[in-house]
Order: sequence, then structure tokens, then C-alpha cells
Amino acid sequence: MKNLRSIALLCVIVFSLVSFTKPVESTKYKCMIQMTNYTGEGAYIVISLLNPEGEYVETLNVIGDDDEWYNTIESWWSFYGKRRTDIDAITGATVSGGERTINVIEIDNDKLDKGYKLRFESAVEDQEYYESDVELELTSQSVKSKVEGSGFIRYIRMMPQ
Repeated sequence: MKNLRSIALLCVIVFSLVSFTKPVESTKYKCMIQMTNYTGEGAYIVISLLNPEGEYVETLNVIGDDDEWYNTIESWWSFYGKRRTDIDAITGATVSGGERTINVIEIDNDKLDKGYKLRFESAVEDQEYYESDVELELTSQSVKSKVEGSGFIRYIRMMPQ
């Protein structure tokens, strides 16, 4: 009987601790990517969350659904290819020169203003690879801004939903 009471008390304590744990809140952002006017195949683009040390934390979005070409996004592939986890952030077809695409990405609010970054990597078949086509620090202001690209991406524009 004493053991039953001890187990019941332990269950109540564990339940209390778990039930009062606050879940991490996140915000969805519309992210428009405007491409430069280049010629050639559509670009593969990966949007990643990087920690303050510049290491990959999470893949937020993959534009381009043919995994045969994922290895052309070299830095991300070094991270993703080793783990080979399922990506649920794939949005479909590549985006070509002069086109734009709008995607929704979700970012945990506790990553803002803490040194985390978003990195947009881009690659086009038989052309260049840009590890940091766009890279921006996640701040309360940058998630509402327009940022110029340095490769196939002309600019990205973020807007909270």
C-alpha cells in the first residue's frame, strides 16, 4: 500500500512538471524570393536555420523536389546528407530566372534576437552554387524586411503572417 502511494505521488509530481512546461511558440512568415534574370535551369534553394556559431540547426524549406540534385547545394548537403532525415519542408518545383516564389516558413520565437541566422543557399545545374546567396541575422526587424541576394536570388522579402 505504501508503494502504491509513493508511485501515485510520483505520477502526480511528474504530471505537474510536464503540464506546466510552456511549449515553444513560433510564428509563420511569408517569404518571397525574387530571382535574378539568369538563363538556364531552375534553381534549387534551401532555407536553413543556423545557430549563433553558424552551424545548421534545421532545414526550413527546400525549393526543388528532385532529390537527385540536392548534393549541388554543397554545404547544406554536408549537413542533411549525413542525417538523411525526411524533409517535410519541400515545396515543389525549382524557380527559374526572373521568376518569384512565395513560401511560408515557421520560426520559433525564441530564436529571434539571439544570434540565429537564416541562410538561403542556391544552385543551378551546370552553373554556380552560392552558399550564402542571402544570409540574415534573425532579429525582430529582419523578419519584416527586404534583403538583397548575391547570386541567383535578387532579393528576399519576409513578412509575419
